[in-house]
Amino acid sequence: MTITAIEPRRRQMCALFIDGEYVMNLDAQTLIENRFDVGREIDDDELGEIIEKSNERRAKDKALWLISYRSHSKKELFDKLRRDFDEDSAQKAVDRMQELGLINDGEFAKAYARKLVYGKKMSLRAAELELRRKGIDEITAEQALSELEYDAQTQIIEFISKKYRNIEDEKVRRRAVAALQRKGYGWDDIKQAIESMSGDFD
Repeated sequence: MTITAIEPRRRQMCALFIDGEYVMNLDAQTLIENRFDVGREIDDDELGEIIEKSNERRAKDKALWLISYRSHSKKELFDKLRRDFDEDSAQKAVDRMQELGLINDGEFAKAYARKLVYGKKMSLRAAELELRRKGIDEITAEQALSELEYDAQTQIIEFISKKYRNIEDEKVRRRAVAALQRKGYGWDDIKQAIESMSGDFD
């Protein structure tokens, strides 16, 4: 097989043509580093190798782009990379980000736990479920949550004060209760908090 053309494409990609036919888009830097030039003779093994290298480089570039916007857990980053790349390339990219210290499930769990509990006013139970959904293991999730200063009553009252100020109104109260239950709070905690704000609550 002979490389008959290499044409530039968007986002540092190049279209590879072999024996006059378009094959696929590959990472330009990978083609340059491996001297894939027009006129070069290649076999199936070499083509497979360059495809693998291109995918690995692109997966790592995508991983860097993703974590430049916000932190990710290992599982979250892997799942996002799998939308565009094969499993092996995605895993190698995640492993490399971890080696570089750019992702760390322990630090991610601590920061995300604070956001869930203090920012979104979730209960500890709901926050743990969300951490687990992000791929954080049980021990790491529990450790991150144990470091927070947490009081269910304070959480609920702060949430109601911000979102449902007219809590004496029955319709408002029902919406508040439903919202708090979605955030993982139990009925006893909700009832106690509302009673402390508005009196009797039947």
